[in-house]
Amino acid sequence: MIASPAGSTTRLETRARMRPSEGQHGASRGFAEFLREQLAPLGHITMRRMFGMTGVFCDGVMLGVVTENILYVRVDDHNRATFKEAESFPPLNYEKKGRTIDLSFWRVPERLMDEPDELVIWARAALAAAHRVAAKRARPVRRRKTLRST
Repeated sequence: MIASPAGSTTRLETRARMRPSEGQHGASRGFAEFLREQLAPLGHITMRRMFGMTGVFCDGVMLGVVTENILYVRVDDHNRATFKEAESFPPLNYEKKGRTIDLSFWRVPERLMDEPDELVIWARAALAAAHRVAAKRARPVRRRKTLRST
């Protein structure tokens, strides 16, 4: 094992703990801990299991999803240019009635796991997109007035 100062964990040790275990679909404990630590500059980071994946939340707003220890972040028209590098990977998707449905979450390049400052930049852009989505959902829906005959 690699010696590390004052009981801290080296990147190599952290990466070894982040490997998904057999049959795991979301984030391993080690990967979830790693993300909470790396994304802490954004705010209070929490993880929640959902649909066989793990949602990544900052102050209650979902900015990303983890599946098999791979982080996907929210993308919209405003931040798409920031994530140009991620276009080479397919977005997070699922199958429904024989069709593939793409979600607005793009895979974070693995190199960012070793570049914490840039990871935070990507996560901040994803969080801004998540706030825009949340704001759209929070808008009241205008209902059409219906005329009643009396």
